[in-house]
Amino acid sequence: MANQAYDKLVQLCSELQILKDTQSLLSWDQEVNMAKKGVAYRAAQLSFLSGETHTRFTDPKVGDWIAEARGDDSLDQHQRANLREWDREYKRDTCLPVELVKKMAKTRVTAHEAWAEAREKSDFSLFRKPLAELIELSKEQVSYWGYEETPYNGLLDIYEKGATIDKIDRVFADYKNDLIPLVEQACALDRMEPEALQGEYPIDKQAAFNREVAASIGFDFDAGRIDTAVHPFCTGLGPFDTRLTTRYDTGDFRSSLYGVLHEAGHGLYDQGVNPDYHGTPCGEAVSLGVHESQSRLWENHVGRSLAFWEKWLPVAVTYFPNLDQLNAVEMTRAANLANKSFIRVEADEVTYDLHVILRYEIEKAIFSGELALDEIPDAWNSKFKESFGMEVDSYANGCLQDIHWSMGGFGYFPTYTLGNLNASHLVAAAREHDGVAGDMDQGEFGSLLSWMREKIHSAGSLYPPEELIERAAGKPVSPEAHLDHLRSRYL
Repeated sequence: MANQAYDKLVQLCSELQILKDTQSLLSWDQEVNMAKKGVAYRAAQLSFLSGETHTRFTDPKVGDWIAEARGDDSLDQHQRANLREWDREYKRDTCLPVELVKKMAKTRVTAHEAWAEAREKSDFSLFRKPLAELIELSKEQVSYWGYEETPYNGLLDIYEKGATIDKIDRVFADYKNDLIPLVEQACALDRMEPEALQGEYPIDKQAAFNREVAASIGFDFDAGRIDTAVHPFCTGLGPFDTRLTTRYDTGDFRSSLYGVLHEAGHGLYDQGVNPDYHGTPCGEAVSLGVHESQSRLWENHVGRSLAFWEKWLPVAVTYFPNLDQLNAVEMTRAANLANKSFIRVEADEVTYDLHVILRYEIEKAIFSGELALDEIPDAWNSKFKESFGMEVDSYANGCLQDIHWSMGGFGYFPTYTLGNLNASHLVAAAREHDGVAGDMDQGEFGSLLSWMREKIHSAGSLYPPEELIERAAGKPVSPEAHLDHLRSRYL
């Protein structure tokens, strides 16, 4: 009987995954293709599908199946992991009224469009109302779950299971103390942007070069594609359908290239999970802190390395002839210039985490009640000046630059820094494996991908995030590997 209960859960969740993948497709289309006047109906579509998914999964019989299946000692490791995650999800979802779930889905759609317009016009007032609604809906959501000390703890746990302010504060405090002097040293170095980089980079040539690079590191274009969006992202729409997006700057090809490498890192993870497990937790990434480790790994450890540019600069010259004036060392330095700048997604590695920590501190203050809605822009600007020594010149370069709040993604930002720490920790471990270091130093990254596929991608959610990283690397993660990486690359 217990096996029958487990089989019923698999059948139900496989069907619900089709609904979730359909929602992902509609969300992807909203950001890439949808006509502006389609917003209201798209909000209704996603609201309806969210409600249907929620209603079916929170049926009391699902709880009965979970309880019955958990009593079966014959289940294998993957089945037990699926039950662990289903039980966690069921307990959380049954706390939420379906009307709240539908309202959140609808508000995210309209908020995204308001944010995109506000960012384009650099006008915070255009995003103020939907931002207020999303903050209140997020507070309401975690109030049903329950939380310790602050609603923000409940939000952090959405993206990184087991994460709390106390845990992240401990990691960030020590890391930030070491990072700040490193940032100052790196930014003080007298390194100039090569004049040879100045030029016109047609979008079609950027797209062709980016595709060639992404394919070379293992992204399967028979199971994915690249499109253009306001904010780069990656989304999986089901087995063998992973969508990447980037944005283009005709004056600097590096913006789209590193956007593609970042999102291709996410895509490699999606393409690396076992498709036979699709619809179950073992067919999903375990957390965003692990997911971001893969994007940051391919963007930075690979894409900004000397070995990468020794291989790819001659190819880049065929697309962008002005680069013929540079050698691989100069190109690598240009890819790793340390400069304090406004935009997180275009920041260098060494200053990047200061952007993340700023957002984390803002979000903590919002959900503790210390920071009122209308105080957010000034608080952002003040913290930015404190960390970067620069006056924010516009809302678009300040609190409106990121898409995450328009998605209700409060608690997401810390996973970027966790991803950086995980990435350096994993690369250090991978390089000790036979052949990986030698291949990487020659600009060949297939053995690195194979190691990640074996240790990270194929596991799905078999283990909790911290355990997965420790099993892969042989020891728990700490900031040291990442600080060593930054010192080596920038100093």
